[in-house]
Amino acid sequence: MADASKQVLPRIGITGAAGLVGQNLIPRLKASGYKDIVAVDKHPANTALLRRLHPDIDVIQENLARTNGWQESVSACDVVVCAHAQIGGIDRNAYDENNIFATRRLLDAVKTNSNAYIIHISSSVVESAASDWHTETKKAQEKLVIESGIPCVVLRPTLMFGWFDRKHIGWLARFMQRVPIFPIPGNGRYLRQPLYAGDFCDILTSCITHRPDKMTYNISGQEMVSYVDIMRAIRDVCGTRAIIVRIPFRMFWLLLKLYAIFDRNPPFTTKQLDALVTPDIFEVIDWPRIFDVKATPLLTALERTYCDPVYSKIVLEF
Repeated sequence: MADASKQVLPRIGITGAAGLVGQNLIPRLKASGYKDIVAVDKHPANTALLRRLHPDIDVIQENLARTNGWQESVSACDVVVCAHAQIGGIDRNAYDENNIFATRRLLDAVKTNSNAYIIHISSSVVESAASDWHTETKKAQEKLVIESGIPCVVLRPTLMFGWFDRKHIGWLARFMQRVPIFPIPGNGRYLRQPLYAGDFCDILTSCITHRPDKMTYNISGQEMVSYVDIMRAIRDVCGTRAIIVRIPFRMFWLLLKLYAIFDRNPPFTTKQLDALVTPDIFEVIDWPRIFDVKATPLLTALERTYCDPVYSKIVLEF
């Protein structure tokens, strides 16, 4: 039997590496023995942070939608984790550039390596009833990957949270810790299936090892929880005294619209609010068994996210 300690591990490329998934995945990969990692992201501040946290890996600050010399490093990777995406904002062009044009260029680069394998991080929104720029362009992005001819697996996670969460639940948690009153749109009983980024990274690591091909998996949080109950759980974990107050949905929507006038890159938009209240229930598969990983209970995951002595204190820029 071969000595596992002498096994040559693959060279791994990660796009959108300075975002939520990449920042959570890289320290876990390193802890599992992966050392040859290429991380690509275009955000200056967040890429600089990634480089400071991990000076031992190859960090490239480039825009995948442009031909700027990143192709050679990425095409040399055995496994490419496609994690770049535009998930928020009020500029339609940004969704097209980051989700579609950048993906086309990435696939062109990866195709030059006949042994390459792609792990594509799609989204549960591709099966959502919501209709917005994020949903439309994520559908197009997934289609590009599947039809590329490159061996790949497609993962469709639901709303994620974890270290470095700059949007969605992470932003709401930080907002809750700063204000005495925390507003909830409508009755707040919108069912969500939040997925812990740590569990998702374990699934990614399993895919790197086993390389499932021509497979698509819906990766939903194992627990179905209402939005208001998630906020209550975060309040308890963070120890904040914020009072949760329900306000009419239309008023909440108008406040977000007003906020967007003064902030061209708002952390939470009216389109995201509409998606929040869309009554979607996503398939829950037995991913712990399929990928041989353990699902972390929601409360434990929240504690690991917001009580970590190091990573819970780091906030990414928008």
